[in-house]
Amino acid sequence: MNPSYNKHPQGLKENWQQFTLLVIVNAFVGGMVGMERSIFPKFAHEQFGIESTSAILSFITAFGISKALANYVAGRFANRHGRRILLIWGWIIALPVPFILISTLHWNWVIFANILLGVSQGLTWSSTVIMKIDLVGEKNRGFAMGLNEFSGYLSVGLIALFTGWIAQEYGTTPYPFVIGIVLSILGFSFSVLWVKETKHFNEAETKNTDKEILVNSVFWDTTWRNHGLSSVTQAGLVNNLNDGMIWGLLPMLLMDLKFNDTQIGWSAAIYPAVWGICQLFTGSWADKFSIKRILFWGMFIQGIGLLLLPIAADFVSVITISAILGFGTAMVYPTFLTAIAQNTAVINRAESIGTFRLWRDLGYALGAIISGILADRIGIGGSISVVALLTIFSAITVKLRFPNT
Repeated sequence: MNPSYNKHPQGLKENWQQFTLLVIVNAFVGGMVGMERSIFPKFAHEQFGIESTSAILSFITAFGISKALANYVAGRFANRHGRRILLIWGWIIALPVPFILISTLHWNWVIFANILLGVSQGLTWSSTVIMKIDLVGEKNRGFAMGLNEFSGYLSVGLIALFTGWIAQEYGTTPYPFVIGIVLSILGFSFSVLWVKETKHFNEAETKNTDKEILVNSVFWDTTWRNHGLSSVTQAGLVNNLNDGMIWGLLPMLLMDLKFNDTQIGWSAAIYPAVWGICQLFTGSWADKFSIKRILFWGMFIQGIGLLLLPIAADFVSVITISAILGFGTAMVYPTFLTAIAQNTAVINRAESIGTFRLWRDLGYALGAIISGILADRIGIGGSISVVALLTIFSAITVKLRFPNT
């Protein structure tokens, strides 16, 4: 560890170089998901002849479960082993993913690749979140989380748009997945060569905290016992449940509407792109305004947008609704992490974030399972409507359960 680096105080201005590097690394992390975002249902149809909606969405289920478990591991072990080593291991696990997707002849290998991708995402994204919180301290935490999620989800959108265009021009394989090779090599190289450990910032903050509350079980407090933490956790789960549904069903809905690959790419890209860009502004809202109100309205807006999606019949309508969904998600996503950080003791923060992200990303798996089963039985539109109502119910839960602060 560089001794001079260890003397730096917390703060965005004081640590802007390392913070900027982590923003760039997180863009590479997001790009690995964007690689699949707009093309996978068609990839499954063309390359493997898969027709069942629930079977196609099995890759999201595998991704969500593995990412959720990796999130929890990252949160538990970040204090013990450090953040940087988890980030590096996350990139090592990501390296074979695009090669498997390019060369495989069996759907089971696609599932395995998404298990690896989920583990990688859990370790890399969790590490960058925790490291940014370490660096900035309490003052600009919401803004920092906004920048983190901005870089990741803007990259998801841009890469989804790019791979949609590539699929339209050159087919769903192998060229879209070559992007993943480039991103994983860059992410690994940046992490090994230039990212520095931030654990000592957390240790210093712990020593300087006058009132430190230790809980008996960080897991159960974050999951259910603490009203504030558990309200955030359930909203995070439902948010990613509807995101997992959009990931899988939106391209299928647009295929039914006879959209071409480029239009599907744009539609799949607008949602995470708006989500990412708006977090430059919504991230700082959590530093200034009521977290309860931000979470309620963000989830409620998502629910209304989802209710409108099945009745959209043209490209402009779909793009507009995708933007609405992106804005609603941008309101809640950085606010989730800020709320967790503010409502936990410094020494428990990494584990509480890991627990929250465990439940949040299990939402991907639940979204894929629920929406896939419902789509096979009541149609894609009916499935989206059910998830919309779940999202509105989640907003009401925040309204009733989250403490007034």
